[in-house]
Amino acid sequence: MGKAPVSAIRLLKFINGNLEYKEDLLAVEEPLEIRLGFGSKENRQQQRISVTMRTPGNDFELALGFLFTEGIIQTLDDVSSVQYCTELNTKENLFNVVRVELKENIEFDGSSLQRNFYTTSSCGVCGKASIEAVFQHCDKRNLNQFTISKDTLLNLPEALKGAQQVFTYTGGIHACALFDSQGKLFLLREDVGRHNALDKLIGAILGSDLNLFKEGILLLSGRASFELIQKATMAGIAIVASVGAPSSLAVDIAKEAEITLVGFLKEDRFNIYCGESRIL
Repeated sequence: MGKAPVSAIRLLKFINGNLEYKEDLLAVEEPLEIRLGFGSKENRQQQRISVTMRTPGNDFELALGFLFTEGIIQTLDDVSSVQYCTELNTKENLFNVVRVELKENIEFDGSSLQRNFYTTSSCGVCGKASIEAVFQHCDKRNLNQFTISKDTLLNLPEALKGAQQVFTYTGGIHACALFDSQGKLFLLREDVGRHNALDKLIGAILGSDLNLFKEGILLLSGRASFELIQKATMAGIAIVASVGAPSSLAVDIAKEAEITLVGFLKEDRFNIYCGESRIL
């Protein structure tokens, strides 16, 4: 159910001095609205929580992962159902609105939300909170002594590249993947938004075993932004590696949370910004 993550297009390609028509594939980018149902059976309420530009696919995981990393839910047991709002019959809303129903005993105060949850595929949630607000729901430092060898770490980018199906077709999509200490791939998710890819990954594991995060290395296909490290902190991930650069705020949060943060990970090099004791 849902929409395809890629779309066919006819284009003009200039190559070797010639112009010719070709068929190609693009990564789809469409809005996903996340709605939350909460309250008692007699006084059931609904609130729009977020609108994000995402690649269709794994939408329920995306919604659950977003709610978890924002501290709105703690476990999958807080949720009674997740479904598309199929009563919206307009074409533009078909499979683009997801409603997550909280169980009646789960409290939710919509007025307590401190930021406007409008997100784009590039920057994530707009209107960033302070570092102190980030730790409102995750005030415990990551003392996990899980380790990885430098050789295993160096092999991860190639393993990620080989597993990226949508990137292979389109060349324009981000990925987040979880590996074990031996470099075995646990799970991978892709999206035009790097924050969406991580929410999908977290949402998928939220339905199985969150301990996987305590035993795994998170690899990001692009840069390590503030929001990705915030989400990793919420999930209890001890080691985060990125193919690109981290931001200064990402490093600040990783240090505060005692996360090992690696950047510019290539086949023959990487930088360790903090938590070097976990890299053997």
